[in-house]
Amino acid sequence: MGSLSSVNATLVAKWAPLCMPAMHWIALLCFCSPHLPGGLTKAFNFDAAIDEMKQFGLRPPLALAVAVIVMEIGASMLVLSGFLRHAGALMLGCFTSFATFIANRFWETPLPKRYAIENSFFEPPDLVGGFILVAWYDLRRRYAEPSDSGISALRCREFGRGEPERMDLVWWLD
Repeated sequence: MGSLSSVNATLVAKWAPLCMPAMHWIALLCFCSPHLPGGLTKAFNFDAAIDEMKQFGLRPPLALAVAVIVMEIGASMLVLSGFLRHAGALMLGCFTSFATFIANRFWETPLPKRYAIENSFFEPPDLVGGFILVAWYDLRRRYAEPSDSGISALRCREFGRGEPERMDLVWWLD
C-alpha cells in the first residue's frame, strides 16, 4: 500500500508542474468564454452590434458598439495573457454587472416572462465574483510579500525609482 502511494506521489510531482499552467489558462479561458466570443461576434457582425445597442436604448449606438467590442476582446486578452490580468478581470466584472442591469430589467417585465428574465438577472453574480477572485489572486501573487508573522502586505510599486518601497496598504491572512 505504501508503494502505491509513493508511485502516485511521484506521478503527481512529475506531471503537476507540466499540467498546472495549462489548467490555469483553460480556467481563465472558461471565465472569458462569455465575453471573447461575444466581442468577436459583434466585431464580425457590426450591424447587429449596433442594433443591439439600439435595442437597449443606448446612445450613441455606434460609439458604444465599438467600445463594447474593444472592451470585451481587449479585457479578455489581458486576462488570458497575464499582462494586467487584474485590470482585465475587473473590467469584465464591471461590464458584466452593468450589462446585467441593462439587459435583464425583470422589474419592468410582466408575469410570466418575468421569471425567465429574473433568473437571467441573478445568474451573473457568480461570474462577477470569479472575475473579482481572478483580480485579487493576480494582485496578491504580484505584490504580496510573506512576513515573519504569516501575514502578507500589499506593496505599492514605484515605477522608475529603483527598488519599490513597502507600504502596508491592505492586510490579509495567508
